[in-house]
Amino acid sequence: MQEILQKQRVSLDIDDIRALIRSDAAVVDQLILKRLSSEVALINELGRYIVNSGGKRLRPLLVLLAARACGYQGEHHLELAAVIEFIHTATLLHDDVVDASELRRSNQTANAIWGNEAAVLVGDFLYSRAFEMMVSVGNMRVMEILARTTNVIAEGEVLQLLNCHDPDTSEDRYRDVIRYKTAKLFEASSQLGAVLGKQPPAIEQAMARYGMHLGTAFQLIDDALDYGSSGNNIGKNIGDDLAEGKPTLPLIHAMRNGTPEQVRVIREAIQNGGLEHIDLVLEAIESTNAIAYTSQSAQQEADLAIEALVDLPASPYKEALYGLAEFSVNRDY
Repeated sequence: MQEILQKQRVSLDIDDIRALIRSDAAVVDQLILKRLSSEVALINELGRYIVNSGGKRLRPLLVLLAARACGYQGEHHLELAAVIEFIHTATLLHDDVVDASELRRSNQTANAIWGNEAAVLVGDFLYSRAFEMMVSVGNMRVMEILARTTNVIAEGEVLQLLNCHDPDTSEDRYRDVIRYKTAKLFEASSQLGAVLGKQPPAIEQAMARYGMHLGTAFQLIDDALDYGSSGNNIGKNIGDDLAEGKPTLPLIHAMRNGTPEQVRVIREAIQNGGLEHIDLVLEAIESTNAIAYTSQSAQQEADLAIEALVDLPASPYKEALYGLAEFSVNRDY
């Protein structure tokens, strides 16, 4: 299997991947701005601020690539890419309110500028606009996938809330949060491409697995970068997850393998939040190789994503999906 995966690895970087669907992506950007339009000025102002704040747009990119890789030749993938971005943006708005975050992608969060009430309500607008758009596609399977996806994401938000400030959170519980809260939207993004391309059930499920493993790898690296990168690279402050009392994999691994004193410090840091002992926590993470463990776990997920594509017909878009899996684990932002 390793030999197969190695042969399938490609050297496409993220710019090469984006160039492959540049014209589609440009249409999606225009569509996003058009569909953001509202007679309520604050919705326009806040929505445009969030959408134009420098996100990677990986989820809509995944919709476009998956649809083309599955042989789709129509235009509904453009609408669905915008839908996915609206759903993602809505979750960010709600996340930042729940977490009381003030910085995202090196910019002030919407709730920090306009207040929690406006952020939540505009998030609701984006959700409802997304469902309005998906209905226009006229495909019951599409609506079924996206309705289930938004429900699972909401469950993931609640699971994460339950894990916050709980130092006894297991790796399995942590991974459940990732699967529900982050990976589910990646899963839907790639699965929708197969649905539009009218692929058989086996390929549709393979595309769903690809997205799920890709999204898991992406979040694992995000959690590693929270302790192993500069704040300028990732657009937030080092230790933000710890400040919010989130027991992510680097902390879970460090507690499993650290000294009794290190375990005590990390447990107290998770329970209390804040960064009072961030230096000691970082020392524990380094001495237990927690970042390497988290990165290795992410690579395993990327390998599973690549493996899921084995029966997909060869095309430049399939190669781009391979490249996207590699980007998810090799990035530093």
